[in-house]
Amino acid sequence: MMESLRGLGYSTAAALADIVDNSISAGAADVWIQFEWDGQASRVTVLDNGRGMDDAALESAMRLGDRNPLDERAAGDLGRFGLGLKTASLSQCRRLTVASLSRDGAPCCLRWDLDALAARPDEGWLLFEGAALGSDRYLAPLVDAKSGTLVLWERMDRIVTVGYKVDDFLGMIDGVEKQLAMVFHRLLQGPRPKLRLWINGGRVAPWDPFMTGHPAKQWNSPVERKRTAAGQIEIECHVLPHKDRLSKEDYEAASGPDGWTSQQGFYVYRNDRLLLAGGWLGLGRGRAWNREEAHRLARIRLDIPNTADTEWKIDIRKSTARVPVEHRDLLTKLADHTRDRARRVFAFRGVPTIGPKGVPVAQAWRADRSTGSIRYKIDLTHPAVAAALEAAGNAAPLVKAMLKVVEETVPVQRIWLDTAEDKDTPKMGFVGEPSEVVKEVLGALYEDMVDRKGMSPATARKELNATEPFQNYPDLVASLPGEGQKT
Repeated sequence: MMESLRGLGYSTAAALADIVDNSISAGAADVWIQFEWDGQASRVTVLDNGRGMDDAALESAMRLGDRNPLDERAAGDLGRFGLGLKTASLSQCRRLTVASLSRDGAPCCLRWDLDALAARPDEGWLLFEGAALGSDRYLAPLVDAKSGTLVLWERMDRIVTVGYKVDDFLGMIDGVEKQLAMVFHRLLQGPRPKLRLWINGGRVAPWDPFMTGHPAKQWNSPVERKRTAAGQIEIECHVLPHKDRLSKEDYEAASGPDGWTSQQGFYVYRNDRLLLAGGWLGLGRGRAWNREEAHRLARIRLDIPNTADTEWKIDIRKSTARVPVEHRDLLTKLADHTRDRARRVFAFRGVPTIGPKGVPVAQAWRADRSTGSIRYKIDLTHPAVAAALEAAGNAAPLVKAMLKVVEETVPVQRIWLDTAEDKDTPKMGFVGEPSEVVKEVLGALYEDMVDRKGMSPATARKELNATEPFQNYPDLVASLPGEGQKT
């Protein structure tokens, strides 16, 4: 049974998150994770300053299935099956040692050793007392503690495999830190966090998938609450800023451990602990939605109580959830709206379609869906296009023919392929161009408005501020010559 339970599919980060869950349930304010590289003898320790356990409590904690998942639990309890400590640990190592110290008790220590069990199959469930020979020194951090628990992983055959090097070990540590920063971010954040988490002496900073408080944040919905027989759920929808609205550092940070496309979708929480990061929970209109580039900016917070574990079919690893039938319509409606908003932000590169004082922005391209498919056409009423057509005179038909050729030869498939491969949309709207280029085009259009159309400088500047892509360059528009020019 124990060898079979190793195949539940834990990643190292998910396994450690389960250990940290136990520390949180034990009232720990600090959890220290230490990775020690020593080839095949490498090890991991997890130490907390929680309440600790006496002999009887530790023996219960080390027993498989020590609790009934149907039993009522405390509201803040993060466990359910009574398997996490054992299955998570043994998915990564063959020797698990747990030492604990309660405030009013003596230190106690128990150990599972799969190699010892395999060597003596007829001797029953051998749960050993104390650390293995030579491993006592790894329990030293608990000696000076007032209370707490230390978990030790040794013989980590699922981590240190053939050909595994120190660089692989260091890379694994980085990946674990990113995952734990995401899973526990709500507990780690704030001036007085509920939890402080340390990895090899460095404090783990939280990663907020919703970019809460960022000035470029596009939109988030009011919190939707729904009461059910299993408790109240909460939903809050978010659309994150387009890359063009973020610094390089902010953009990289917001992408998350698995990248923008993978991190889209629902974030399911229980007691502020993240269970599921991204994905659309099998929802969709007609068929299940996939994670697509166009919806990469959509993220939805979904909180469920721990009384709803059975209803939502939370698994042992706390990594999957299924939406109950009674919630599917509501969640599909909210997700559909969020995906649509995210798609529009992604398509328009975060550029608002409403300009200063509520004036709509004149866009050069429009999507025509009247033919049963989508065709992209140049808007002939765009100020720059209209000015060229008017100035062309007898050559206007030739200009229109040229624009039609441009419309019909837009490399849509090439753009789509490049976007999918590069994970970014091609640059446009003068992005990356020197300001002199923008000034040249802007100046020509402004001169036409003032000299040929007879607009006042103030009116021309106002119209340019509501014209794509010049609405992105208000300082250049304001610097145009004429009455009312800024100094």
